[in-house]
Amino acid sequence: MRPLIIAAALCLVTFHLALIFSGLVPNLVSRPLHLALALPWILLAAQQGLLARTSGIILTVLGIGACVWVAVSHDRLSDQYGFLEGSFQLAIAVILIVVVLESARRAIGLPLPLVALLALLYGLFGQHIPGEFGHSGTPLASFLGTLTIAEGGIWGSLTGVSVNVVAIFVIFGAVLNAGEAGQGFMNIASAAAGRLKGGAAKVSVLSSALFGSISGSASANVASTGAITLPAMTRLGYPKRLAAAVEAVASSGGQIMPPLMGAGAFVMVELTGVPYTSIMAAALLPALLYFVAVWIGVNAYANHHDLAGLTEKDRPSGRDVLVTSCFFMIPFTVLLIGMFWVQYTPQYSASMAILASFLLLFFNARGIGTGKEGLARVERALVNAARQVSMIAAIIVCASIIIGVLSITGLGVKITSLILSGSGGLLWPSLFLTALACMVLGMEVPTTAAYVICVSVAGPALIQLGLEPLQAHLFVFWFALLSTITPPVCGAVFIAAGMINENWLKVALTAMALGIGLYIIPLAMIANPSLIRLEGDTMGAIFAALQTGLGLGLISYALIGFKNPALRIVTGVAGLAVVFWRVMIG
Repeated sequence: MRPLIIAAALCLVTFHLALIFSGLVPNLVSRPLHLALALPWILLAAQQGLLARTSGIILTVLGIGACVWVAVSHDRLSDQYGFLEGSFQLAIAVILIVVVLESARRAIGLPLPLVALLALLYGLFGQHIPGEFGHSGTPLASFLGTLTIAEGGIWGSLTGVSVNVVAIFVIFGAVLNAGEAGQGFMNIASAAAGRLKGGAAKVSVLSSALFGSISGSASANVASTGAITLPAMTRLGYPKRLAAAVEAVASSGGQIMPPLMGAGAFVMVELTGVPYTSIMAAALLPALLYFVAVWIGVNAYANHHDLAGLTEKDRPSGRDVLVTSCFFMIPFTVLLIGMFWVQYTPQYSASMAILASFLLLFFNARGIGTGKEGLARVERALVNAARQVSMIAAIIVCASIIIGVLSITGLGVKITSLILSGSGGLLWPSLFLTALACMVLGMEVPTTAAYVICVSVAGPALIQLGLEPLQAHLFVFWFALLSTITPPVCGAVFIAAGMINENWLKVALTAMALGIGLYIIPLAMIANPSLIRLEGDTMGAIFAALQTGLGLGLISYALIGFKNPALRIVTGVAGLAVVFWRVMIG
C-alpha cells in the first residue's frame, strides 16, 4: 500500500509541475486531470468503515473515468458549447456532479456541498419560484452541460486557479515544511524575541507569521508551531487560556500573510484581474498590522502577569539560527528573484523555488544528511503536498458549481440588488451586512470557500457603492477569516485549547481581545484606502499604516492593558477615532 501511495503522490506533484514547464495545455484537459488525480486522496484515504471504503472505491473509479473521458474528448466537447448530447453524456454529467459533491463532503463536511446542492436545485427548479427571485428556466442538457463539459462550471476559471497556481504554491509549502525550514522559522523567532518579556508568546507570534506565510492554514499552523510554543509557555508559567489564545490568534494570521494567504491570493487574482504581485503588495501592510496588534496585546498581558522570556538554554545558538534560516531563505530568495527581478510568472518562480527546496531536503543543520533521512523527507513532502492540493481542489471545484449556477441563472445579480435595497444604497450598512454574511458562512466552510461565495454575491454590490474591486475582495476575505477565533465555531481556538487542555470558551474570549485587528483592519481598509496602495502610493500607505497601528495599539490597550473602566473607554474611543477619523469627519 505504501509504494502505491507514494506513486500516486508522485504522479500528482509531477503532473502539476509538468504543466508549468510544458507550455499551453487545453483547459478541458488539465482541469479534469487535476480532479482525477485528487479524487483518490479524498475518497479513499483515511476512510473508515466498509461502506465508506466501498463507496469511495466506486466513486473514485467512476469519477476518474468521467474526468479522463472529458479530457480525451475535449476537442469534440468544445464544439458542443456546453450542450449535452445523448444519455451517455447526461450520465457523465450526473457522475461528475455527484462525485464533486461527495468529495467536498468527505474533505470538509456537509455545509459547502449542501450550499452547492441548493444552488443546483435552484438552477433546476427556480423557474417555478414566483416573483423576482425565480428565473426563466434553462434546458436540462444546457444547464448540466455548462456545468460539466464546458468551461463555465466545475471546469471554470476558479478551477484553473487551483490547477495552475494554488497547487504549485501548496507543493512549495509542503516541500519547505518537510525539511528544516520550520525549525529555521522557530530559531529566528526565538533569537529575535525569546529574551523579551513575554518572550515565549512573542516567539509564537513571530514563528506563526513566518510559518503561516507558507502554510496558509490556521489549523496546520497551530498544530506545527503550537507543538513547540505551547509547552514552552506553560513551562514558564503562562496562564493556559493565554498560551492557547496567543497560538490561535497568531496562527490565524497565516491566511492573511503573503505569499500564500491560504490560496486566497490566487483566487483573488482570477476574480479581480489584479496581478499577483499587486495583491501581495496590497495585503502586506494589513497583515503586518495584524501581527503588530497581537504583539501589543501580548505585551499588555506580559505586564499583567509578569511573564518571563525564554531561558538562555531554550534559545538557539547564533550558528543554529544562521544555518537553519538558510533552509527557507534560499527558496524564498529564488522565488522573489524569479518574480521581481527576472519577472517570471509567480507559478514558474515557485516551481524553481520547489526545485531549490527539494535539493535542501538532503541537508540538515549538521550538513549533508543520510540517504534514508532525505528519502523520508521526500516521501513526507510528496504525500503532504498531494493531500493539501486535493483538499483545496475539492473545495474549489465544489465552489465552482455555486459560481456556475449564479452565472447561468442570474441569481448573483438579484442578491446584489437585495443587498443594495436592504442597505438603502449606503456603503457602511452594506459592509456590515456583508461582514455578517461572511462571518456566518465562514463558521461552516473553509475561509477560501466562504470568500468565493460571499464575494460572488456581495462583491458587485460593494463595487457599485464605490469600492475599488481589490478593496471589496480584501474586505470580504478578512471577514471570512473571523470564524477561526470567533465563537461559536472557532477552529483555531478549538485545536489550541485541545492541545493545552483548557476550556475553549475562555481561550476564545482571550483570543478575540488579542486578535482585535481581525475585526478592525478590514474596516480600516475601507475608511483609509491608502492602506492597501503600497505599490502605487508608498508613502501614503506607510502613513496610513502608522495611523492605523496607533489606533489599534490604543484599542488593544483599552481591551487588555488598562483595568480602570473609565480609562478603557477613553482609550478605546480615542483608538477608534484615530483609525476612522476620515469617516467621522466625512
